[in-house]
Amino acid sequence: MEQEIIALLRRREEAGIELLVRHYGALMRYIVTPILPREQDREECLSEITAKIWEKIDQFDLQKGSWSAWLTAVSRNTALNHARRQAAHDDVEELTEAVPSDQPTPEEQVMRQELQAALSAALMQLSFQDRTLFYRKYYYLQPTAQIAAELGMTERAVEGKLYRIKKRLRGRLGGVIHD
Repeated sequence: MEQEIIALLRRREEAGIELLVRHYGALMRYIVTPILPREQDREECLSEITAKIWEKIDQFDLQKGSWSAWLTAVSRNTALNHARRQAAHDDVEELTEAVPSDQPTPEEQVMRQELQAALSAALMQLSFQDRTLFYRKYYYLQPTAQIAAELGMTERAVEGKLYRIKKRLRGRLGGVIHD
């Protein structure tokens, strides 16, 4: 089904959007919900996600990753951007020229890229289950209660496992990871 959806989207056929929403709408909603608590924001974001997929389908490359990984990354990033825009809109204030830029300096960008590469390498050394748990909590921003319920664990067990995962990552990254 995914190949059919990709082909339809690349040919710019609207049936691709319909199939995308029918088969992957629940996954996109699952990713967006912890990031955007208001239903109206989620609906707007889901529309943004489908538009973004329509516009950027040619950027999907099976050699770089799976369809579901690309789809979840687009969904997550769109939701985070939507949340940032909403927070900025909610906190409208007059800014003066004296306010320093919130854009990272080139040095900060390089350091962030190096940290991301080191973190990715450290995460790949974890077991699939531990890596998935870490992603669910810190990448998809899912609440501990949701993770525990879906994995059949107690919240305390999830928190303990996450604590041990972070401790291992800190050891591998030299204490660069903070809570």
